[in-house]
Amino acid sequence: MGVLLSVWLCNRADSCPLSSSSAFTPLAVATSSRLAVTLNSFPVSPADSRSHWSSVHCSPHFLLSACKQGVTRSPVELSSDGVRAEMGVKSGLHVWELLWSPNHRGSHAVMGISRQSCPLQASGYNVLIGRDSQSWGWELKTNQLWHAGQSLGPYPGTKKRCHSEAVEDFRTQSSTSSHPKTAQTPLPIPERVLLVLDADAGTLGFVVDGSFLAVAFKDLPRGVELFPAVSSVRGGSSIRLRYLNGATRDPPALKALCGHSIRQILGQQRQTQMDKLPLPPCLQHYLLSTH
Repeated sequence: MGVLLSVWLCNRADSCPLSSSSAFTPLAVATSSRLAVTLNSFPVSPADSRSHWSSVHCSPHFLLSACKQGVTRSPVELSSDGVRAEMGVKSGLHVWELLWSPNHRGSHAVMGISRQSCPLQASGYNVLIGRDSQSWGWELKTNQLWHAGQSLGPYPGTKKRCHSEAVEDFRTQSSTSSHPKTAQTPLPIPERVLLVLDADAGTLGFVVDGSFLAVAFKDLPRGVELFPAVSSVRGGSSIRLRYLNGATRDPPALKALCGHSIRQILGQQRQTQMDKLPLPPCLQHYLLSTH
């Protein structure tokens, strides 16, 4: 059965090359098997408490929905406002979904992670998540990464650096270059973004249009609680949070790895192609039910 399945999948892969019209597909990087399986696993219940925004750790200008999965910023002028999740994590690999309409972002629209002591309200219009050493943020309009009050460069599409490396590169370029470089045109970020935090490795990255855009931040503090967080300056901005899945530091099971490989080759047509696989019905059902 294994040989027949391998031959069938190889023929399928050769005859159906992958294609995508997303601008993010060429920028995607390979994921670890641990992350690949996590991204392709069936999400946990939407009622999971890790999908809740905090009613305590948020700016007074953010209003929480009854289910605590959505927040909406009030139309207040000259204020930067943030909110973080109710529950943080200290270990493991975790994926959250953030829904934020591009039409309701305005300037200084930031998503990322924070520690418990990150400030969540400030006067004026600022990048709040990433403004200090307690938070790390991705500003969606300009595509810039922020930490400790400094821009670390555009994301995706450039080498991902820690804060100290980015500052040193900036100083070197400033002292050696007499001609300004052409600014990279920011990519429009769609409504749905996945936030990927590996608390074991100390890294943060993002998935857009199904493409993992590499590590945005590394050398994050380990063993401390980290929370998904957003900040906004636009009245009416509405952001929804949902915890999708997580994994321990243990490697994925062989069954999960095989299932991921098969589903990846079948692609979006797996619902109609599953009965053609040379597999018993119980395994076909497993492949359909795990995503």
